[in-house]
Amino acid sequence: MTADPLADLPALLALASDVLDAAAPRFVEGIGAPSAVSKGRNDFATELDLELERTISATLRGETGIEVHGEEFGGPQLSSGTAWVLDPIDGTFNYSQGHPLSGMLLALVHEGEPVLGLTWLPLLGQRYAAAAGGPVLLNGQPLPPLPHARLAEAMIGFGAFNIDATGRIPGRFRFDLLGPLSSLSSRVRMHGSTGIDLAYTASGILGGAIVFGHHPWDNAAGVALVRAAGGVVTDLAGEPWHIGSGSVLAAAPGVHEELLEMICAVRTV
Repeated sequence: MTADPLADLPALLALASDVLDAAAPRFVEGIGAPSAVSKGRNDFATELDLELERTISATLRGETGIEVHGEEFGGPQLSSGTAWVLDPIDGTFNYSQGHPLSGMLLALVHEGEPVLGLTWLPLLGQRYAAAAGGPVLLNGQPLPPLPHARLAEAMIGFGAFNIDATGRIPGRFRFDLLGPLSSLSSRVRMHGSTGIDLAYTASGILGGAIVFGHHPWDNAAGVALVRAAGGVVTDLAGEPWHIGSGSVLAAAPGVHEELLEMICAVRTV
């Protein structure tokens, strides 16, 4: 790579794509891997999470000289400088159960903003990739920009849900969103994978996605894809998304405004 790797984002995107392609057969081979490391209630990592993160991270560092921040082993802070952000298995619970809705997420973050996003879904044969400015590529072919759309005609991806959950975004608030969302949108979908929700928003399969998680390895790649597709990305309060944001609201133009209006109405009740 050059002294300034960001000078050639398409080359970095091609290199990152090759790295994920090389890891994909092992991802497919390992589906159904059991929990190996407990990370809290209903959260765990498999041995494949650990193996893939080690392998992918080592290759990226060696090929680009850029450090990697991974879900399992951490890495450099992300609010400044440049770093790869890696989730070796997104949708781990799905993956461990043999469910195909799972994938590998990789982003390149510069000064707190994702400039490359890659969402690899090997079990579905789908590879989403984009550099800042677009277009979004699906299996190497460019997708059209997202058109202005209406919530009534859109399917919406909905994040992790447990009515008894406490914390930053309690389960009760998530529950309170489901009623109006189900009446205003065409359909609500819970895929169990943030990466899929955001990639499908970028491609227009979904009209939008509501993500309650804040982890950069879950969100950065998909945010890059939606932005590259011409979508709107904020947090649930409507503030512009950045690497430290506590949630994601991503949608096609028009749908985003309607979703934000709905969320604000629920907050004030």
